[in-house]
Amino acid sequence: MNTSASAIGSLSFYNFFNSDFTVPQPTQDADLLRQLSFLPGLKEILMLRQVHALEHATVWLLSASKNVQASKGRPRPSNFQVDNELLGGLSTERGFYLYGEVNISDLRRAVTLALHRLTNGEWDLAVHPRCGTNVSVEMLLTAGLAVGMHLLLPRGLIEQLIGLGVATTTAAELAPDIGALAQRYLTTSIPFNLKIENITRTRDLWGRQAYFVQVQWRE
Repeated sequence: MNTSASAIGSLSFYNFFNSDFTVPQPTQDADLLRQLSFLPGLKEILMLRQVHALEHATVWLLSASKNVQASKGRPRPSNFQVDNELLGGLSTERGFYLYGEVNISDLRRAVTLALHRLTNGEWDLAVHPRCGTNVSVEMLLTAGLAVGMHLLLPRGLIEQLIGLGVATTTAAELAPDIGALAQRYLTTSIPFNLKIENITRTRDLWGRQAYFVQVQWRE
């Protein structure tokens, strides 16, 4: 996840595809690891996807708790999710970094609750609009559509500029929905196999202050 962009009210496109035939199974990653244990790096990839989901869910819950007082008790729709753009995260196969001003006690509660809610059916918490996956998807869409427009349209400067504008606008419209699907099926996985090990105040590889939520794999 990066630290740009804004809140969303719902993840309806994601929820549409979250039907019975795509329900995550608690043993799916463990079974895959047993069957393909000979593949180098597979466990690290599986852990990274689960950590990524836990990171997103934790940011959602911390954002919600931060905005409780700001809402002044006004009721919100049940599918409304609040995003605090001052919070961000970075996932690794050992855990994730959490950036932003957060009380460590609140973080412990949020991580524990996030793990519980994800593994008990609230899979929409694994998808976040500020995830870097969405940025990558938008870049790929923009590049692909721009090339397509370049090949289809006349070579005149005006026509090419119009084509580039159409490609950029179309990519920006499609990226959130396609990015949500990419997160759901590629870059995140429900953390059925994660155990929270420790939470510490530290610095990341670039020297930025952050909390690190360390996890362990469990069968």
